[in-house]
Amino acid sequence: MLSTRRSRVAVGGAAMAAVVAGIGAVTFNASAATVAAPVAPAPQGADARAVSIPFIDPLIKPPAGSKPIGAYVVTSGTQNYTCNATTLAYTDPSTPEAQLVGTGGRIHHFGGPSWQSLRDQSLVTAGKVNDGVKKTGTIPELLLVVKTHTGTGILDKADYINRLFTSGGAAPSGACVAGTVVKVPYKAVYVFWDAPAAS
Repeated sequence: MLSTRRSRVAVGGAAMAAVVAGIGAVTFNASAATVAAPVAPAPQGADARAVSIPFIDPLIKPPAGSKPIGAYVVTSGTQNYTCNATTLAYTDPSTPEAQLVGTGGRIHHFGGPSWQSLRDQSLVTAGKVNDGVKKTGTIPELLLVVKTHTGTGILDKADYINRLFTSGGAAPSGACVAGTVVKVPYKAVYVFWDAPAAS
């Protein structure tokens, strides 16, 4: 059963806490919850542990039948942009540097993009499948597919990753000096999914 201490992660927003707590309940209660019709996060004041699946934009939904294996909140993180020498502007791609905490302990998120469990050192790298609906002033929500696995542990069954409930992290506008790096703070929830085997 999910520890109530973990389900009460201090984050900026009830929705983020609800997602982590809800996914934790699914993960540790071994329920048959899979990706189906989206369910909105619980309203503020509701029991977050009753949430079974976060709302997911159809553009970034993992494959049908995928099961959530963990959710993690960015407790501190930046999207790091390098000024492009040709355009003299900060443009994608950015490099993440973030600390996450959630249903399986702590995860370090860094360039690659990569995610590594600090509990068991399992590591995955992933590539973008699709962006969600664009939101002004923040990095997009994403669906990523896992490309490599290293080690065994919390992340070894992850096939897809969602970046949800994003805020901040967007590239600065205006001209810049070539090679300058700017670190832009951001928040998000990362949900890791185990997809059904291809038939």
